[in-house]
Amino acid sequence: MGWFIFLLLVVAAVVVFFWVKKNFRQEIERAKRINRLNRDQ
Repeated sequence: MGWFIFLLLVVAAVVVFFWVKKNFRQEIERAKRINRLNRDQ
């Protein structure tokens, strides 16, 4: 039973990692776009 809980934790960690990576990239792109707009003004 212990290995099953461990497996669930590993799967959850991988899912969270990829979700954060995907959303983090979008945040970085938005920040870059905003910075570029501020410099152009």
